Amino acid sequence: MQAGLRFLERIHRQSVAESVFDELHRQILTLVLAPGTKLSEVDVAKALGVSRQPVRDAFYRLSKLGFLTIRPQRATLVSLISERSVKQAQHVRTAIELETVRAACQRLTASDFDALAAILDEQAGTVAMGDHVQFHRLDDRFHREISERAGHGYVWDIIRENKSPMDRVRYLSLTFASERAYLEHCDILAAIRSRDVAAATETIRHHLSQILGLIVQIRARHSAYFVHED
Repeated sequence: MQAGLRFLERIHRQSVAESVFDELHRQILTLVLAPGTKLSEVDVAKALGVSRQPVRDAFYRLSKLGFLTIRPQRATLVSLISERSVKQAQHVRTAIELETVRAACQRLTASDFDALAAILDEQAGTVAMGDHVQFHRLDDRFHREISERAGHGYVWDIIRENKSPMDRVRYLSLTFASERAYLEHCDILAAIRSRDVAAATETIRHHLSQILGLIVQIRARHSAYFVHED
């Protein structure tokens, strides 16, 4: 009985910690918590109605993603965006997704194409409504589904861990580039559906390289969000 109670308590702690992480991740990604914002475990715990431990756990996980800078004995900061890190993340992600679309061209079935098309139909609706949060979620879902349906779902964990430096730039770009991103997704699906490996790899390479131009525009609009790098 006691072992069962301890197990339930552990599950509860894990679910609380996950909820705290998800909420802070959402607020940082959507710039509710802008780069440079000071955070404290006490204030966040009070605002979310939880103890400090799940907040501490969330802070640590977010710091590993590059979203928080934890400074002992000083306030924790929402990290500034590093253009260098964005470029490195884009390079890693492109290398992986080139391989997944190659596999997708060989393995995806008619039902897979229908499922991906349904995601894009949803995404078209978010463009029309200007729902950037949902667009971003569907963006990730589209890319993840390609990996999973191509038989390489395990790589999405690697992509997710490495793409975090790109995420805030991608989100900020949706105010002016969401329709273009959606149309590029349509091109990717069309190339995979036609089983044209050369076209599929070229479209995914082009799609993921767009962030290198977008970051220039984003930095011009939000220079205070970026760290100064040589």
